[in-house]
Amino acid sequence: MDNMAFGRLRGIIDNFSSKRVAVLGDVMLDRYIMGTVRRISPEAPVPIVKVREQHTVAGGSGNVAANLAALGARPALISITGRDAAAKELAEILSAKGVDTGSLIAHPPTFTIEKTRVIAEHQQVVRFDREPVLKITPSLQKSVLAALDAQLEAGAGALILSDYGKGLLTPHIIEAAIKLAIRQGVPVFVDPKIEHFARYKRVTCLTPNTMEAYQGMRLIQKEGQAAVEELGKKIIRTLNCRSLLVTQGEHGMTLFNNTGGRMKTLHIPTKAREVYDVTGAGDTVISTLALASAAGATLEEAALISNFAAGIVVAKLGTASVRKEELLENIKSWTKTV
Repeated sequence: MDNMAFGRLRGIIDNFSSKRVAVLGDVMLDRYIMGTVRRISPEAPVPIVKVREQHTVAGGSGNVAANLAALGARPALISITGRDAAAKELAEILSAKGVDTGSLIAHPPTFTIEKTRVIAEHQQVVRFDREPVLKITPSLQKSVLAALDAQLEAGAGALILSDYGKGLLTPHIIEAAIKLAIRQGVPVFVDPKIEHFARYKRVTCLTPNTMEAYQGMRLIQKEGQAAVEELGKKIIRTLNCRSLLVTQGEHGMTLFNNTGGRMKTLHIPTKAREVYDVTGAGDTVISTLALASAAGATLEEAALISNFAAGIVVAKLGTASVRKEELLENIKSWTKTV
């Protein structure tokens, strides 16, 4: 990458701070209990974890919104929580990071999703979840779409559908949200769930990993870049979406861009020097991709920037965000070494 290319990417990233992005999806509270293991319990063949610290962060679509805020954007999160202590804690965490929580809908019949991870010596020992079965009533559906419409009208430069399959993004809400965004000229970026794959038609960009891409199309996974490129073109044709970004772990990512009836394919090698934890990497990719696009990047430039961001977050343990300054420094370091 030459200095001219770096200057262009820096200009896009500098423009992040002026952009609003709406995030619609399943939100949850992620708890991390960190400790050490020195012996096995005499009560059962399980390790005894001596707790040294614990912290709580926003997970699911909350992590997407937190990523956007860390990058300097003004994100608004539309989601459903319970009316409980976890919801209050979640709202406080998000607000402190600069996320607009005015569209978090408290729904008393349900409770807020919580995921607790116990980690010892950098290894996850166990995870336990508190997860409701969310039933979307017609009135709740109406509230969600009204909140989204208000955020789009307020000037959102992009919409992210963060689908964790926890019940919020029903087929009807997915299709209605896409229609609302298209009607207002707002690009739509989707972190997909396999069972809803066929519903993401006409979106701006879909960001599955390799496994999700194959399973979403009900195909047996094949090895090799040629197979991924064949699959990507099939997804574009089937869903009539403008672009597709398939994330491929240590193999980087491949962008399929369908503009003017012509398919362009760009493979981007990974920018991760060390990998400790891939938790939340997909959230980082889609948040950076959507924000860069809203800030004036081409899809190719947005994919390149998101690849750099993913390279940073996988070198951190647990659900993490990337700061704008980190992103610029990482890109700059690659400019010097490549």
